[in-house]
Amino acid sequence: MKSLVLVLVVLVLLSCVPPVRSGPNAYIRRVFSTCWRTKGVCRKSCGKSEEYHILCDITRLCCINKKYLPI
Repeated sequence: MKSLVLVLVVLVLLSCVPPVRSGPNAYIRRVFSTCWRTKGVCRKSCGKSEEYHILCDITRLCCINKKYLPI
């Protein structure tokens, strides 16, 4: 009987715990969101010393330093 109560308590507690967000955290995503042979970074907007060259996905640009761009 005690084990049944324990199981029910655990199930109730597990149902109250909010689900976690799956996938990598922001730091890991930023490290691995590179483009153009790891010379560029995928961002929503490029910095002053960078230029947009290709798209990473639908919403982000591949921002590359001007010295790494092809002619």
